[in-house]
Amino acid sequence: MNRLHKPPPRWLADCVLAFVALVWGATFVFVKRALADISTVCFLAIRFSLATACMIAMFARPLRHTKPLLLRRGLWGGAFAGLFLWLGYILQTFGLKYTTAGNSGFLTGFYIVLVPLIAACVYRRWPHAREFGGILIATSGMIVLTFPSLGGRFHMNKGDLLTIGCAVAFAFHLLVLGYYSQRERFEAVALGQIACAAVLSASSLVLEPPHVHWTRAVILALGITSIFATAIAFALQTWGQQYTTPTRTALIFALEPVFALATAIAIGGERLTWASAIGGALILAGILAVELRPAVKA
Repeated sequence: MNRLHKPPPRWLADCVLAFVALVWGATFVFVKRALADISTVCFLAIRFSLATACMIAMFARPLRHTKPLLLRRGLWGGAFAGLFLWLGYILQTFGLKYTTAGNSGFLTGFYIVLVPLIAACVYRRWPHAREFGGILIATSGMIVLTFPSLGGRFHMNKGDLLTIGCAVAFAFHLLVLGYYSQRERFEAVALGQIACAAVLSASSLVLEPPHVHWTRAVILALGITSIFATAIAFALQTWGQQYTTPTRTALIFALEPVFALATAIAIGGERLTWASAIGGALILAGILAVELRPAVKA
């Protein structure tokens, strides 16, 4: 592991990851408005490119003082994580063309369950009973939260299969990022994943004809997501995953749809429903079930 100093308490890392979920959830409204005036892949290419430039500026000093071998190892590890990050975004984006937003949110959320299952297969280590219970409670909350948007019906189609692939990709992203963030310089890993996602997103422009109308909504969304929801948020995620497990990270990220809903109600004009309230409460209960009595460090 690359830490030479006393690690911070796990609760601090978990709070940082919860803040990341807050940032991602709060920016959903801005992105949704912007996508009416810009193609999705073009938005991702610009977002990750601007974020890469921001990260270079943020980490210029520590990376300049990092040994070349350690820098390369961190960047390559980050690029491996960035491959899954980009794959998740692309599969989710194209899946939305063939399925509903409700199905997409419903299926994407299952990466929370996939993380401990994949980790158990790869590392031969199951999550602690309290973590597993929290995951089940939070997952049931996500089902309650998203099921009303399915209209009470769910039919598997091509878009749903793509979205399942998206959930798998996001699960692997958390696992790979957790692995390298605990072994390499987190600044190099963070930069490597975002730079990789930027290159792959730019290369994917051939998959969707790019178009953009430079409206205020587009400029605002690109600014907020590039700086806060990508450069800063992914840097904080990479730092936080040094000191906690991928399973706990996935569980904490279940807060993202809760924060997205709260933002939509606060500034997007949406109404709070019973399903939303119960679903959000179950997600919080699942997280508190783990956080109020932290599991033994893995």
